[in-house]
Parts: sequence; structure tokens; C-alpha cells
Amino acid sequence: MRTAVIFDTPNPGWMDADFKAEIEAGVPEAEYEVAEALMENGHDIYMIGLHDDLRHPLHQLEEYRPELVFNCCESFMGNARYDYGVPALLELHGYRYTGSPPEGLVMARDKAASKKVLAYHSVKVPDFVAYDLGIKKIRPPDLDFPLIVKPLREDASVGIAQSSVVSDEKDLVDRVEFIHRNLTQAAIAEQFIEGREFYIGMLGNQKLIQLPTVELIFEKMTDPTMKIATHTAKWDLDYRERWGIKNVFARPIGKRAQDEIERICPIAFHALRLRDYGRIDVRLTPDQEVYVLEVNPNPYISYGEDMANAADKIGLDYYEFIERIAEEALARYEGAKA
Repeated sequence: MRTAVIFDTPNPGWMDADFKAEIEAGVPEAEYEVAEALMENGHDIYMIGLHDDLRHPLHQLEEYRPELVFNCCESFMGNARYDYGVPALLELHGYRYTGSPPEGLVMARDKAASKKVLAYHSVKVPDFVAYDLGIKKIRPPDLDFPLIVKPLREDASVGIAQSSVVSDEKDLVDRVEFIHRNLTQAAIAEQFIEGREFYIGMLGNQKLIQLPTVELIFEKMTDPTMKIATHTAKWDLDYRERWGIKNVFARPIGKRAQDEIERICPIAFHALRLRDYGRIDVRLTPDQEVYVLEVNPNPYISYGEDMANAADKIGLDYYEFIERIAEEALARYEGAKA
């Protein structure tokens, strides 16, 4: 199949041959791993890097005329909040593509709006209050401290640090103002949910496969309010080693909690308009209550990361995992024709 792999790149002007040379050199990038898997599966691959000029990828798509576009874009011009623009562009020009549509990306990224939708569908979420930019007075919400303060529209734990967990009004004001000032966006203060943190990958559309649950563990931390997925905890390897932070397949989960996870994950996936694949992030409290923290329509699908590892655990090696995403997208479009 003629398949274009589109992705954001810091290298404007690079063409297919430039990116394929990077693959040959073994450069570790998610889009290179996806493209390599698709090539191994027999696809004719054309790689399109998107930086700041929309005419460049559109011209290449018109020249190549792909039967499917594998969307690996996570941002536009380095801003993750604009990731929805790429599938919007593909839809406007009639291309079939993998992954969630613009509305799914926009809705899931907005931590307040997505929680309202999930609550409507009887999915338990933390209570919260949002603080828009330009607000004159930051009043404490009618919620019990501690709270965790996050940017309203970021992913990959951008803007989340140990200081995000606040225990009084002064800390709350300081952290909200920090987000307003440094990230230029609204902030959300959520009830801090103490407990275990799980990541559940989903694969499919009408019929969903729930992948084995991954747990984020903190072997060397005792304070529950420190056990959060900060940006450092996710990406700083030295920090992870120092504090014993690991992503592992989940330790035993009680039946009631497991049943609830299996109930709410498909609801969350469909309610927020995800497609083909996604990830549900949840917390399990000591009294076995399950809360959805976030729904991620664009999780990492690199080799060796949580989604790929979970797929491998059910018998889908990396090549089969990537092919399955492509197959789900194609089946979705063929089903729409029927």
C-alpha cells in the first residue's frame, strides 16, 4: 500500500530521502520506527516532515497520492496544542489517515471539558476548578486540599512538577500564576487522588482491545503527594533511577476495581471521540475507587514504550502492532462506505 508517514520535524525542507537516511543510520525517533515497521510489512513508504509551512506537506501528498496517511504528528511549529490541525488538514483534502480526528484531539487535550464529558457518561473523575488567563482574583475552590495544579491544555506532563501539588491557598495562587505566566494558558486545579497510577492502552474502534495495564511505581518515595507523573519523572532517566520510578505491568488489582477499569475505558475512549488507538490514565485509591485522570488520543507508540510493550504482551510484536493500527484505520473508512 502507498502509505505516507507524516510527522513534525525540526528540519524544514527535508525530503523523503533525508528521513530514510536517518532510519538507515539508526536514529531513534518514533516516526522512523513506525515507518520502518510499515516498510517491513510491505508498504511503499513516503516520509513527510511538517515544520512551519503547510504548503510543503500538501504538495508532497499531492505528488505521492497515498492510499493511507499514518499520522505521527504531535505538534505544529513546536506547539503541541496545534496537533489537531494536521488531521483537520488531511480531512479537508480527503486523505484517509490513522488516529483520532481533530475533535477528539481538541476535546481530550482540554482537561476541564474532557472531565465534564466523562462525568456525564458516569465515569468518575477528580473534582476540579479551572482558572482562565486574565482572572483578577484566584479564589480557593470548594475542594479539600491537597490539590494538583496543571496546565489546562498540555500533554506529556509539561508544566507538572512536585510543586504542582499544593496544600494551601498561597501555594495554589503561586502555581496558577506560574502556569499563566510561563505557559500562557489556563490552569486547572484538581482534587489530588491518592493511589496507584495505571495506563491502559486501547486498540480498535467499535470493537476495542484493552491492552494489559501498565503501572507507574515509585519504589523509593513514601510521601503519596510526591508520587505523581511529573515531567521529570517521565523523561529524566537519572531522576527515575534515583527515586526508583518505573513503568511495569500492573501488580495484582482487585476484581471490583478491574471490572470498573474494563467498564470505563471503552466509555472514555468513545465519549471523547478517539479512534484506532489511545490510552486511558487512571488512579486507583486505597479503597478501590477508580478515577480517570486523563485520556490520551496520541500516546507514544515507539518501540519499547508502554503501548508497544503492552501489545507485545498479548502477542502483537512491534511490526504487527503498527500494522494493526493501519488496518483499524482502513477498516473504519471501508466501513463508512458500506
